[in-house]
Amino acid sequence: MKKSVFILFVLFSLVACKDNSDTKKAVAAATQSDVDPLPSWNDVESKKNITAYVQDVTNSESANFIPVGDRIATFDNDGNLWSEQPAYFQLFFAIDRVKAMASKHPEWKSKQPFKAVLENDMNELGKQGELGLLQLVMATHSGNTTEEFEADVQSWVKTALHPTKKVRYDQLVYQPMLELLQYLRANEFKTYVVSGGGVDFMRAFIPEIYGIPKEQIIGSRIKTEFDYNNGNPVIKRLPSIDFIDDKEGKPLNIEKIIGKKPVFASGNSDGDLQMLQWTDSNNYISFQLYLHHTDSIREWAYDRNSHIGKLDKGLDEATKKGWTVIDMKNDWKLIYPFELKN
Repeated sequence: MKKSVFILFVLFSLVACKDNSDTKKAVAAATQSDVDPLPSWNDVESKKNITAYVQDVTNSESANFIPVGDRIATFDNDGNLWSEQPAYFQLFFAIDRVKAMASKHPEWKSKQPFKAVLENDMNELGKQGELGLLQLVMATHSGNTTEEFEADVQSWVKTALHPTKKVRYDQLVYQPMLELLQYLRANEFKTYVVSGGGVDFMRAFIPEIYGIPKEQIIGSRIKTEFDYNNGNPVIKRLPSIDFIDDKEGKPLNIEKIIGKKPVFASGNSDGDLQMLQWTDSNNYISFQLYLHHTDSIREWAYDRNSHIGKLDKGLDEATKKGWTVIDMKNDWKLIYPFELKN
């Protein structure tokens, strides 16, 4: 499934799990290390480049010093802060929502693409194309209020298991990236998520897991409307796309919502290229970071020919411009928080 196709799925919201002890332990490990701010990273070039940059731009005596108010760091989410294989996690949420709602829609048993979902026929689902996927999105992510949608996401993330890893989706965040987020914030960078994923979906889980508040989460969105609702106002979610936060949409949303160019940007696919290019044009010295999925054993290995998280043009530009590229297999000691030793 192409990333642009899935993004039609991702116009939604996620608030974190109160019982996510692995993630809390992971963040604590990162903050308590006085010796090494990035303990889950090997002593490799990517790590050295990051720490050298941060030390330089936060040194008031350096010619490259960046004032605190301009230390903006933006991160893609899918495939950059948590895994995205074998399909974007929000797709699994949409599929599970179809199954949960099916009893109220008996017509779905004979109507595509819902029939394919209910029969677990992923091949047939793939044949439905963008129109079919959009039908799933509109059926499962609209027609409710923002509070109702958030509750649905929170309930799902507390119980749903990844089909191959057999752990909750919120446990598949990257420990080394959690450390990087904390390291930047410790040096007075303001961290944002700028993702093709649904903004409401992400806002339901990111604040506690990543330490990033809702107002610093930017993503794709569906249209909404205000309803006074007889003195009990609600925001209703409508079956129509408002904005896709992918490719050129990322710098457009950054300018609209943040109002400043980032000095640090991190992504993992061609969908993040324009965000990194925008950051690279900053008058301040900037840092562009790509995550290259090279670990077929601990996670997944994919890049130029992947139907998810394709990294092709971005990899070429990173090489050409000398941007930092994380080699997941060789650069990270571990990948997920649950791999931390007790």
